[in-house]
Amino acid sequence: MDDILSAVVAGAPGEELAGLPLPESYRGAFVKRDEVAMFDGVASDDKDPRKSLHVDDVPLPELAPDEAYVAVMASSINFNTVWTSIFEPLPTFGFLDRLGKESRWGARHALDHHVVGSDAAGVVLRVGSAVRSWKPGDKVTIHSNYVDDQDPSSHDDAMLANNQRIWGFESNFGGLAEICVARANQLMPKPAHLTWEEAAVNALCNSTAYRMLVSPHGAGLQQGQRVLVWGATGGIGSYGVQYALNGGAIPVGVVSSPEKVALLHELGVEHVIDRKAANYQFWKDEHTQDEAEWRRLGKDIRSLVGDDPEIVFEHPGRQTMGASVFVCKRAGTIVTCAATTGFMIEYDNRHLWMKLKTIKGSHYANYREAWDANQLVCEGKIVPALSAVYSLADVGEAAYQVHHNLHEGKLGILCLAPNEGLGIDDPEKRAEVGEDRLTIFRRHA
Repeated sequence: MDDILSAVVAGAPGEELAGLPLPESYRGAFVKRDEVAMFDGVASDDKDPRKSLHVDDVPLPELAPDEAYVAVMASSINFNTVWTSIFEPLPTFGFLDRLGKESRWGARHALDHHVVGSDAAGVVLRVGSAVRSWKPGDKVTIHSNYVDDQDPSSHDDAMLANNQRIWGFESNFGGLAEICVARANQLMPKPAHLTWEEAAVNALCNSTAYRMLVSPHGAGLQQGQRVLVWGATGGIGSYGVQYALNGGAIPVGVVSSPEKVALLHELGVEHVIDRKAANYQFWKDEHTQDEAEWRRLGKDIRSLVGDDPEIVFEHPGRQTMGASVFVCKRAGTIVTCAATTGFMIEYDNRHLWMKLKTIKGSHYANYREAWDANQLVCEGKIVPALSAVYSLADVGEAAYQVHHNLHEGKLGILCLAPNEGLGIDDPEKRAEVGEDRLTIFRRHA
């Protein structure tokens, strides 16, 4: 790995990289099959990723014809890595075993260790015999829609494919490692003005937000619409408010501290609600919600932007869905992509059907959506939500921070990159976008 790292840092041409021998093993972050019961009887909040995520050498798998080996310079933490590390809602080895039954190449994934990570930025080292658009030396980011393009169900919208998966969560050999294995239709150009760690944090959350708001498969964002964004400085919400701003909409960000309010103001979000200062109590107890508190939230939103939101960007799930359905405008859309506070949601259906509202599910993004979202990063129209950087050895601590919502935006992980700040190939573009804008989340963290 030292020779590969030296060549990448020196900007070696693809021919030189292709000529370097590949190691038999590489360092990766993984969970173990024989430890899936280690947290049995422990409350979710007390399950500790620092105990279940291991960083050690793992064997390099054989490369399929439609895949690439990528030297991972940096990666990031997503909630799915937290879920894998605490074995909730299910141990991910069941996903790997199902993939293992599909084909000879799928069988490689059904191992007793699961290398995790659903984001990565790095350099292509090798490509399989069927790869046409990429070659060794290409600098790439990787999106995590893992789908079989030979399945006809994937061709109208890959997110509807019968065997659609999230790479590094429902497949093995993910991005939190020195080398990862990705399909050719996961690769995208690395934004040349970003560092490795800045480039690594965008793909999953940025693409998810793009589909939710911008894509025809999402809420159909229009100019002038009001958009309520929960967790507006978090991994997904931080991109959601940027798309609302870029599309001429009016975001209302919901955050939990004055510091987060200041961050959003600098990002360009005028209307922000500090939910802790407002002290909303949407639940009277674990079984009963309080409509009076929904009404108070709705009144606060109208006092800021003059009307109810046409779109609610929903991802917390159980804690907020009742309020989201209530405050959404008549005939509006609640678009949801996750449930980080609980999957079993409750809302008053009268406020949905009698006011002709829509709840729309949205899951990640297809290749075209991810590519278009990445292009907006390349053009500087979307800035990375990177707030802190950890080493691969400290991946457990980073996952712990995300598990307990102790972070802002996204946490980057240096994999092969020896230090921060490397990988900038277009300093002129970086200067055009502005160092202050590119580092908003770092400065406010």
